Amino acid sequence: MSEVIEINKIGAETILVPILGTAPLIVHRFSEKAKRQMLDAMQGRKTPKVAKDPEAEYLACFYRFEDEGSGFPVIAFKAATVSAARFYGKEVSMVGLRQQVFFNGTIGVDGQMLARINGEARMREDVCRVGNGGADLRYRPEYREWSTTIEVTYVSSMLTRSSVLSLIDAGGMGVGVGEWRPEKRGDFGTYQVDPSREVEIVR
Repeated sequence: MSEVIEINKIGAETILVPILGTAPLIVHRFSEKAKRQMLDAMQGRKTPKVAKDPEAEYLACFYRFEDEGSGFPVIAFKAATVSAARFYGKEVSMVGLRQQVFFNGTIGVDGQMLARINGEARMREDVCRVGNGGADLRYRPEYREWSTTIEVTYVSSMLTRSSVLSLIDAGGMGVGVGEWRPEKRGDFGTYQVDPSREVEIVR
């Protein structure tokens, strides 16, 4: 008679993590116009030139909810947290973290899972280099002061809550989210676990 193997259910915990921005967040969602231009270029079609509309370009860069509120993709916060594994040497595996930590959000109007961003956005104008060696003006939202709350589910049988919070903190400091973040040789989009708010246990 073969031995019966009993496998216990994986332990998991879901928490609400308060996030406080420590540097301005620059948001740049690909607009429908930009996607159409990329597709035209791939298919060899010429896109007719139209006058630049800074306000329309700025508004098109927001990630929106149905209630017109703005958010940011939660997958960016997960990517920053997973990338933070490199700060801990061989003790933490990036591959393992992808399978042990999950960031949950609310679906936005374009189908992406978003975390709601709290704060007032302003239009910023930047000179950006383009592929042909020229320059272009870009108009994007910037949150100089911002915060959010992220719902995180993690495998509690493999990670402690304090470890998860440390990884989120490290990702916020050394990787960041949005345009010109530290990972992309910038100083924007950094954040930390908000020390003035409590981490809430959901389940």
